[in-house]
Amino acid sequence: MRGFYIGRFQPFHEGHQMMIEQIAPEVDELVLGIGSADQSHTGHDPFTPGERIMMITKSLEPLDLTTYAVPIEDLNRNAVWVSHVQSMSPHFDVAYSNNPLVVRLFEEAGIEVRSTPMIRREEFEGSQVRDRMRRGEQWEHLVPDPAVEIIEEIDGVSRLHEVSDSDANGE
Repeated sequence: MRGFYIGRFQPFHEGHQMMIEQIAPEVDELVLGIGSADQSHTGHDPFTPGERIMMITKSLEPLDLTTYAVPIEDLNRNAVWVSHVQSMSPHFDVAYSNNPLVVRLFEEAGIEVRSTPMIRREEFEGSQVRDRMRRGEQWEHLVPDPAVEIIEEIDGVSRLHEVSDSDANGE
């Protein structure tokens, strides 16, 4: 069975890792939808789809799970979003999400949706990681080591500071 899990992964963090570890025993393969793939270099979405794919792929290497990372651009039309996702993705049998809108859209399209418990959501969320990066606080413990290495390789913290300054100035 093939599952589908979508996120922005800005950046890929321990919460995502734990969610995938919970999903892994239920599926043979997992498609990871890289949401908002058309967005990068902003305070909200600092990393490119390719960088996010690298973070995910390297972080998931230790798992015995075949994964496919698929960029999914924003459509901003909820009524056709699921068919857009399906057109960009390998076929999947079940979708995983805790987002009420995503759950509803998949269910309306006749796709089984499963939820998994979110662990320490207030700590493991992308905005918390990005805020810590901006403030110069420790963030590395919230992100798998391979993702930390990629963020360091691309000088992601500096990028986040620069694009956040641009966002604040209305540029």
